[in-house]
Amino acid sequence: MNRIVRRIALACAVVCFVAPAAADDYPSRPVRLLVGFAAGGPTDILARVMAQHLTQRLGQQVIVENRPGAGGNAATEAVINAAPDGYTVLVIATANAINTSFYRKLPFDFMRDIVPVAGLGRIAYVMALNPSVPATTVAEFIAYAKANPGAINFASGGIGGSNHLTGELFKAIAGINIVHVPYRGNAAAYADLLSGRVQLIFADIGSSLAHVRSGALRGIAVTSSTPLPSLPGVAPVADTVPGFEASAWYGFGVPKGTPPDLVAKLNRAINEGLNDAAVLARFRELEAEPLAFTPAEFASFMTAEAKRWAQAVEASGVRGD
Repeated sequence: MNRIVRRIALACAVVCFVAPAAADDYPSRPVRLLVGFAAGGPTDILARVMAQHLTQRLGQQVIVENRPGAGGNAATEAVINAAPDGYTVLVIATANAINTSFYRKLPFDFMRDIVPVAGLGRIAYVMALNPSVPATTVAEFIAYAKANPGAINFASGGIGGSNHLTGELFKAIAGINIVHVPYRGNAAAYADLLSGRVQLIFADIGSSLAHVRSGALRGIAVTSSTPLPSLPGVAPVADTVPGFEASAWYGFGVPKGTPPDLVAKLNRAINEGLNDAAVLARFRELEAEPLAFTPAEFASFMTAEAKRWAQAVEASGVRGD
């Protein structure tokens, strides 16, 4: 009998030892934010802005770890396979919503295996042309493209990326024939875009703004629903193509099974950051719109985005496997 009691006590001790810490005790050690893309891009920069705030707010080091590969899937899989204890957090990007339909076979189900925690930010694209294209508005561009089918090449940072599929979505809705030319990142595309070898890109505001302001590229529209303060007078694509909207957006998720109280604590800390004056000032510099969500709201947002990008994937006719 005593032997049975000792075994039960030992089992209870093991369970207590491995059980996730309560929210009151969390975090008691550094937290990792896994970014599925290389350092220096918008995902990485916004993650580091929030990591600095969270380090101060949570009292433990919050470390950004870049894990690029497979369009963000490498980092996603690493988080899904991590312990559900709140110490390994995925920096979610638009690519995660795209990948649910872009890849026919994945070793995980993103919408099932990642628990949404909070939003982070959203960055609109600029529809930028080489000045050799005789168009200063979206309507003029569509008319020119229809009159010259296949004559316009549009660049992107890679097949299946959000700016590639933004172009495919625009192409399908506008009913035009333009040719996709993929590059290894937007930066690699600019040399050919500036020389006129390719004529169009849907690029994030951060990488394109200097070229547009200098006149090296012509910004004819933005993909947000409203104009951007940094580009006054440049209208949204939706003014000409009703309902069109596309952007790069970011947020946070944790492995399935993470205790709800830890999710709630992380959500509160992140949303406090999105109201912090220093964080907001940095977001304005990056032309990023804060996305403050509850976990449930972020889940609904991601579901809607996955469905919307599935339409773009279908229109492109391209898959990742």
